[in-house]
Amino acid sequence: MSAAQSQGDIFDVKKVRRLIELMKEHDLSEIDLKQADQRVRIKRGQDAVVYAPPVAAVAPRTSVVAAEPAPVENSRMLVISSPMVGTFYRSSGPDSAPFVKVGDRIGPEKAVCIIEAMKVFNEIPAGISGQIVAVLVENGAAVEFGQPLIKVDPEA
Repeated sequence: MSAAQSQGDIFDVKKVRRLIELMKEHDLSEIDLKQADQRVRIKRGQDAVVYAPPVAAVAPRTSVVAAEPAPVENSRMLVISSPMVGTFYRSSGPDSAPFVKVGDRIGPEKAVCIIEAMKVFNEIPAGISGQIVAVLVENGAAVEFGQPLIKVDPEA
């Protein structure tokens, strides 16, 4: 039995799911737990679920921020980028309308998509205001951290 198992591994999927249930049940926006050299931080709302590997890992992840605008070739256009690795969904379900489509006007709090990561569905807020010019990712496609998702014209 490893040291992590003997201490009650905080990264056990059942325990993480129970933490998420407790967050919903008690309307909590964040849980941050540390056990020995392991840490799990779960946030609801604009931020995503973050799992930090043990300190001894080669490339520790510090945090994931909400979608941030990034300048593109046309200095007027902004891009909403993926805040995590996962699967991109344009709507909350197969029979639901997309969160946004080309031509829609959005505000910073408007959810523009869902990214599924580790069986957790994370609504991604726009973080900016403007008009949707293009959706750059196919529904159901895998996305990488920082990958452009949606192009926005902030002046339209």
